[in-house]
Amino acid sequence: MYQYNDDDQTLINERVTQYRGQTERYLKGELGEDEFRALRLMNGLYVQTHAPMLRVAGPYGLLSSKQLRMLAHVARKYDKSYAHITTRQNIQFNWPDLKDVPDILADLASVQMHAIQTSGNCLRNTTTDHLAGVCTDEIEDPRAYCEIIRQWTILHPEFAYLPRKFKIAVSGSEQDRAATQLHDIGLHLIKNDAGEIGFRVLVGGGLGRTPVIGKVIRPFLEKQHLLSYLEAIVRVYNLNGRRDNKYKARIKILVKESGIDQMRDWVEAEWQQIKTSMEVSDERYAEIQAHFTPPTYVTNAEQDNSFDANKEQSTAFATWIKYNTADHKIPGYRAAFISLKAPDSPPGDITDKQLDEIAALADLYSFGEVRTTHRQNMVLADIKQADLFELWQKLDALSLATPNIGTATDMICCPGLDFCALANAGSIGIAKEINEALDDIDYLHDIGDLKINMSGCMNGCAHQSVGHIGILGVDKKGVEWYQLTLGGSSENEAALGERLGPALAKDQVTQAVSTILDVYIKQRLDEEKFLDTVKRVGVTPFKEAIY
Repeated sequence: MYQYNDDDQTLINERVTQYRGQTERYLKGELGEDEFRALRLMNGLYVQTHAPMLRVAGPYGLLSSKQLRMLAHVARKYDKSYAHITTRQNIQFNWPDLKDVPDILADLASVQMHAIQTSGNCLRNTTTDHLAGVCTDEIEDPRAYCEIIRQWTILHPEFAYLPRKFKIAVSGSEQDRAATQLHDIGLHLIKNDAGEIGFRVLVGGGLGRTPVIGKVIRPFLEKQHLLSYLEAIVRVYNLNGRRDNKYKARIKILVKESGIDQMRDWVEAEWQQIKTSMEVSDERYAEIQAHFTPPTYVTNAEQDNSFDANKEQSTAFATWIKYNTADHKIPGYRAAFISLKAPDSPPGDITDKQLDEIAALADLYSFGEVRTTHRQNMVLADIKQADLFELWQKLDALSLATPNIGTATDMICCPGLDFCALANAGSIGIAKEINEALDDIDYLHDIGDLKINMSGCMNGCAHQSVGHIGILGVDKKGVEWYQLTLGGSSENEAALGERLGPALAKDQVTQAVSTILDVYIKQRLDEEKFLDTVKRVGVTPFKEAIY
């Protein structure tokens, strides 16, 4: 993984010192609320319902065991002994004292971590495929490009105050596991007819109040032009994006109102002025790619017979392998998911003890690295098959081995009204009810691939618009209600869910989800997946059953 140089470290150390002074001035009354608000948001600090919330950057979801231990330390010393993994592969702490945040940032800086640009109207954390570098369908490892983008975005002087927040995702595989079509800019590594690798560039995607699937603005972009083309897009947005209405300020509205052809013309004109001055050389790519060289894998690891023997002897282990591991490009290895969706735990939450233990497992089994996923789980990407049984046992003892990756209880869920000052309705409690209603693991596995996404407000932090089943909390005169959608997807054939009907009362949501699953079981053909059934029969059978 990328290691900071002296310039990188100096930058975040000086930012800590700067913010410490700003916090001290605010606490002394020398800075007003509005002045300090802008400063704290630049450093990832929100004021939530009960306490400040600090969002820590997790660049493209890659963390070292040393960083995990520091996150555990922060959770213990400054929070309530847990952290939360977000859909942007970041880490959130929900209970820090405002006065302690400079100390937290100083501790994080000691392990090359920070909270810069995790909030506010700026270029946010770039995300990518959690299986980058190890998956079998990869065209090229996207992490080096993510790092180049990260360095370009950090404290970019021209883009500190954009009309609204701005998000970029990069995918390097045939299967899009980074939801590139639902970002302000989506980059997908592809091969052209000549066999050259470059980027298909999408623009204007996004979720929230107005969900939109991005449009292709350039079918093929040569690698050397990556930063100049991104710069041209963001410049056009910065100049033309609306600032009079925050709900219409995202680039998706600009693209929708101007049209993709006009947007392309604007970007092309801007790009021609800067493309030759911002080329990324092959030497620069090679320098960054050197930080992502594959680890030293054991040769002939697939010849160990214990893996197959353990699967035959343990049905529970075999089930975990089926649902919580993924194929690896190196024979004899697999990627292992760490499920943060145990039935008795809020989705995406992880304790300080679990963080410490995962760090130890990463050191022991996976070259000292772990990844976060946009579905709020974690991944140990490089596990020898011979080590999987022992790893499974240790994860199970930590309540991190629930075999539910990709199933109905592997929900994306925002903190909702329990924590967030923006939320209209709760989400954690509903998630718990759904988990309890679907506690039969055989039933879950029979249902198969099913993604439930639930957000407590229109901001859509949990991507409810693209859930196979989407659940959106709404406020009706102080009462929590929930709007359901069906048929969404964030993968290759991205789609927005179709609204089922009127919002449901809080005590009707879990039963509605159960009813949807019952209708699916009755309607499906053979082993047909949920999304395919919805596409084939439409939402009418589900709507009739619920209403």
